[in-house]
Amino acid sequence: MLADSDTTSELSADIQNFSLFISSWNVGGIAPPNDLNMEGLLDTRNNLADIYVLGFQEIVPLNAGSVIVPENTILCMQWNSLIRTALNKIAVNNITLQKVEEEENQKVYPLNKESSSHFECIISKQMVGVFITIWARSPLLPFIRHTSVSSVGCGIFGYLGNKGSVSVRFCLHETSFCFVCSHLASGGKEGDERQRNADASQILSRTRFPCDSFHHLPRKILQHDRVIWLGDLNYRIYLPEAITRSLVNDRQWSILLQKDQLKAELREGCIFKGWQEEEIEFAPTYKYYPDSDDYYGCNQNGRRGKNRAPAWCDRIIWFGKGLKQSQYNRGEFRLSDHRPVRATFTAEVKVLSPLY
Repeated sequence: MLADSDTTSELSADIQNFSLFISSWNVGGIAPPNDLNMEGLLDTRNNLADIYVLGFQEIVPLNAGSVIVPENTILCMQWNSLIRTALNKIAVNNITLQKVEEEENQKVYPLNKESSSHFECIISKQMVGVFITIWARSPLLPFIRHTSVSSVGCGIFGYLGNKGSVSVRFCLHETSFCFVCSHLASGGKEGDERQRNADASQILSRTRFPCDSFHHLPRKILQHDRVIWLGDLNYRIYLPEAITRSLVNDRQWSILLQKDQLKAELREGCIFKGWQEEEIEFAPTYKYYPDSDDYYGCNQNGRRGKNRAPAWCDRIIWFGKGLKQSQYNRGEFRLSDHRPVRATFTAEVKVLSPLY
């Protein structure tokens, strides 16, 4: 798809599988402690991925001052430093595992003791509270091209960045990827979901990547080969608060999910037509007292606060073919009022190799 005609006439196409790790976390405007151990979030007990995509929301408090300053370089560097330390520490400790992976998966790039044990950031971008950072194994870097970013503000006045998205596009070999990290409109009242739908529609229509007619690069989100949307989508549950809390206490996920707003949108196909989500088998990710396992407003241990019914605000969904999800769960970090979510995928990638 991305090579010129003279080159493709001398090459054959093959499909290779690459692994992706995706995570989203609303950190509630709290700066990361210097001793925050990101290894728990990256969840590498079973394997190391080829590419890591981490999306954050509210990396700064969403107040009037932060909205007019779209980037905070120091905060981004802090998060990236923690991620770099965790990924490369884990990689060094898993060299033997990577040698096994090389033998089993027959990757197209060399996985050896030196080159497979290092991850580098290929791109990171902040828009007010939304921050996305993407990391790849260093041997992959020569095959990652046409990286670009498109930010869409959907907040105050319909355009400021307190809500909205940062999307990243790149091509791995001959396959295009798009990752959308977003923070949609909040609110638990009946009808608030319509504003979330409107935000999602704006993101899909207003996101544009640079045009390159020579390489036939896609410009819009849904034109890419592999698309993953992650973030605090803020969808709630169509049930009274008391019933929601009771069902959460009884771990009745299937009943709750029948009334989940995002699941309804996925079924009806009004906004997210053709999008998919893996089965949810974990507790709602919002809203907790910080540094606690108690949901906000539950009045336990003398705690009080404005009632907020628990909900699966934090989600990961995908679009198109060539993606197979193998994990969908949440992390148990207590830094903010949200728990992070994470997923792993196998992605099919078109690779060109010389004809013999």
